[in-house]
Amino acid sequence: MDEDRKKYKIFAEDKKFYLGRIAVSDGRFSSVDLERELSDGELFSGEEDFLLPGLIDIHFHGCLGKDFCDGTREAVSTLAKYEAEHGITGICPATLTLPVEELEKVLGLARTYRDEGLKIGEARLLGINMEGPFISPVKKGAQNPNYILKWDDRIANRFLEVSGGLVKYMGIAPEENPAFKDFIPKMQGKVRISLAHTNADFQTAVEAYRAGASHAVHLFNAMTGLDHRNPGVVGATMEQKEVFAELIADGVHVHPMMVRLAFTVLGEDRVILISDSLRSTGMPDGLYDLGGQEVEKKGKHCRLTSNGALAGSVSNVYDCLCTAVKEMGIPLRKAVTAASLNPARSLGVDQDYGSITVGKVADYLIVDKDLKQKAVYQAGKILPIF
Repeated sequence: MDEDRKKYKIFAEDKKFYLGRIAVSDGRFSSVDLERELSDGELFSGEEDFLLPGLIDIHFHGCLGKDFCDGTREAVSTLAKYEAEHGITGICPATLTLPVEELEKVLGLARTYRDEGLKIGEARLLGINMEGPFISPVKKGAQNPNYILKWDDRIANRFLEVSGGLVKYMGIAPEENPAFKDFIPKMQGKVRISLAHTNADFQTAVEAYRAGASHAVHLFNAMTGLDHRNPGVVGATMEQKEVFAELIADGVHVHPMMVRLAFTVLGEDRVILISDSLRSTGMPDGLYDLGGQEVEKKGKHCRLTSNGALAGSVSNVYDCLCTAVKEMGIPLRKAVTAASLNPARSLGVDQDYGSITVGKVADYLIVDKDLKQKAVYQAGKILPIF
């Protein structure tokens, strides 16, 4: 048994912080001794470090010059190492809108990577988020319009088969796929249907959610916005109480006020912080490929060179968590919930991940009161990265 007698500010299953100690055995928390609950005012006082669950990013594309859709073992390994080194111990990378054959290659490669088992120092591959190809050309954002498709049962089920069940989310634009009331119920129990890159009006989005869609891809971005007469997909997402909503809190994609609004209206249990990072993450300014399109990275911004449309981010989920807390006024407790427990719940893996709880896998971070990471642990073993 590996027992840490040092006291930490521990994020527990009830989404609160406690002063306490932990012990780990066989890669899982064998003891979590919580002495007392800490008030918000106590969190950033005292000398004790924070002990946070490993974060989970359910929507990102790449980093360090690699993209998940490169479809190579090297690309997946590069992404997984980078994420682990930044405290993201569970990943669910996103696909781009590409030809079906290319997507099948990517999914098959990911399945092989998963089946090889955990690689120490690389984040756990918990799923795949299919952002396209069943989206709207009107709200395509930085997705390649040449490969957008109408919904096809055969293709969708083929994606699930080739991935070996790794595909956890499949995005649609319901207004482009009017048979959604028929096919969404048929996908229940197989995959979460998300509303992604959609120009749907409020009523259409509500009907899609009522049919069984349960997830919103990067809330506010690439969807109809919140207007007092036309509440759009944003309004429909806020109203449907069982829907999870992704949120990019990189300080570029969504105004801080709207981030605060999302946490207020949706509540802390439905927001999932994501990075939506591109291959230009961790790289110098310059030109990069995004699914056959050229993007330019300048500082924190990535835009298509063809029309200036904002593409993904150059951040990661831990940086987004820090931005949400330090620059947007989101309480640490809520930000950690949105970056760990909520994505674990959405993926259906919260029995093993998402909080510091006896029996869960001991993937965790040690962070100081300035939110600077001091250590990352995987299955109770410290990663040699600091």
